[in-house]
Amino acid sequence: MALADTAPAKAGAHQSDLISEDIEAYLHAHEHKSLLRFLTCGSVDDGKSTLIGRLLYDSKMIFEDQLAALEADSKKVGTQGGDIDFALLVDGLAAEREQGITIDVAYRFFSTDKRKFIVADTPGHEQYTRNMVTGASTADAAIILIDARKGVLTQTRRHSYLVSLLGIRHVILAVNKMDLVDWSQETFDAILADYRAFAEQIGIKAFHAIPMSALKGDNITTSSDKAPWYAGPPLMTLLETLEVEDDLQEKPFRMPVQWVNRPNLDFRGFSGLIASGTIATGDKVKVLPSGRESTVARIVTFSGDLPRAVAGQSVTLTLADEIDVSRGDVLAAAGDPPAVADQFESTIVWFDEEALLPGRPYLVKLGARIVGAQITEPKYKVNVNTLEHLAAKRLELNEIGVCNLSLDAPVAFDPYAENKDLGGFILIDRLSNRTVGAGMLHFALRRSQNIHWQALDVNKSARAALKGQKGRVVWLTGLSGSGKSTIANLVEKRLHADGRHTYILDGDNVRHGLNKDLGFTDEDRVENIRRVAEVAKLMVDAGLIVLVSFISPFRAERRLARELLAEGEFIEVFVDTPLEVAEQRDVKGLYKKARAGELKNFTGVDSPYEAPERPEIRIDTTAMTPAEAAEEIVRWLDGDLGDYSI
Repeated sequence: MALADTAPAKAGAHQSDLISEDIEAYLHAHEHKSLLRFLTCGSVDDGKSTLIGRLLYDSKMIFEDQLAALEADSKKVGTQGGDIDFALLVDGLAAEREQGITIDVAYRFFSTDKRKFIVADTPGHEQYTRNMVTGASTADAAIILIDARKGVLTQTRRHSYLVSLLGIRHVILAVNKMDLVDWSQETFDAILADYRAFAEQIGIKAFHAIPMSALKGDNITTSSDKAPWYAGPPLMTLLETLEVEDDLQEKPFRMPVQWVNRPNLDFRGFSGLIASGTIATGDKVKVLPSGRESTVARIVTFSGDLPRAVAGQSVTLTLADEIDVSRGDVLAAAGDPPAVADQFESTIVWFDEEALLPGRPYLVKLGARIVGAQITEPKYKVNVNTLEHLAAKRLELNEIGVCNLSLDAPVAFDPYAENKDLGGFILIDRLSNRTVGAGMLHFALRRSQNIHWQALDVNKSARAALKGQKGRVVWLTGLSGSGKSTIANLVEKRLHADGRHTYILDGDNVRHGLNKDLGFTDEDRVENIRRVAEVAKLMVDAGLIVLVSFISPFRAERRLARELLAEGEFIEVFVDTPLEVAEQRDVKGLYKKARAGELKNFTGVDSPYEAPERPEIRIDTTAMTPAEAAEEIVRWLDGDLGDYSI
């Protein structure tokens, strides 16, 4: 179907005379056009989707059936009184059309005679900042829209700060809806002055500013006579002439391994996208984090072997030596490799409605590598309006902070400012698998380079053999008043009578010493369990059977404790007592204080308890006495599934 003939012919439109004169020449020219990736961002209802729709319309990238559907949709759900609503070209979700806002990132391709474009229409609503970051992660340029009636808003500043943070080179300030302020130069100049002052603070040294009306098409593809005081180019001309400096090939070679390609016994290659640099057969490469070296034997592609490959190409490399390379490793130039570390300073943008809690275990995806991670208390968070550094205990939805990041294993990395692929990461919730944040690595912490494991001759097995038992953690969790401490005490008495070496870590007792500095906020609860889990791990290493009696209300921290230990060493016991029963007991009077407002963040009252989903043992205290519960745990330890004898 032909492109819509009703679209007006504009300067630089996609249609070319070469199509009819020499189709092969046209296709060759089209194939070798440069590509610009850009995004539109800004506050809600600034006209981002309308602008992209206008660009598609004026570049004749709308087919006849699309135009007919657009005209029909504009009459049914449009916001322009029956006229064409260009935003509907990219607002494809039903919820977007109903609310007149963008929710998801919409990617669109279009081209002119001079250049090809991929544009990301990102949401303006604060709730969907995560989607804006997604769209910005691969962009060469950013169009930041401002409603001329509203000026620079908080979300304008947040998106501009993120654009600067993500290292986007070209910034275009599009002052939209100028037709609604009578094309006032004073209004435009005031917005420009306000934005320039903020841009200088965040490191945006230069930007282009254009007064426009995306709906009416003024200063989009051709200059408008409605703003005679504006001497700059229209938006399309600017987009066509921005310099896209691709310096990735000049940087050292880096290729994260995405797949170990082993189709048969005679071939073993390592596939991935070259993130930076160039590689040729015969070049020496280093595998990180292991540090082993080899030489490139072949560069394999679907179309055949290549003598040389460059950044942006997906290839499979074979090596001259049989060395261990796994998914997530990085192949790098042997003479200029990236650093390897497991602790960093980083900037984090938090996406999730559930706050970032220091000490809570998360997953980090860096390149193709996924490792466990913990984040320390933020050094500070950034007020996007004033750029002030504020003290923070946590990061809430859409907040930006600088934190230290500790990983479970070393990774190869470059600072984000030098290499986005090896310096940018996402944070994943370990339980729900949600992406909860994104971050940029600044540098490795020096302390991570100064600490090494000391080899010891007496190990866990030797200590366990001396005691005639296997070290275990029996982790009792449940509401306050459920009977955890009573049951743990009875279990220890029974094990002690059997000659077993035990120790109890009780929630109240530990808070008199090791954790006396911690309160009962969510952050302190996380740190409380983290410390106890580490102590329990050391005790298991010493060959002890450790009984841990803590409310431990969050699944994530109990999972952290489990993962610190070897398979079978962690036994979760859910002391299951309904809230009303625990509250009736109220041995310590804590529920009464909590109900009276005298005790804040009390589990079960104004702080949640996340019950275990698959505990090894469940104790129903409404049907079982403490003595019977203790006997159940001892039987389990002495049974086939958990034999604690050596």
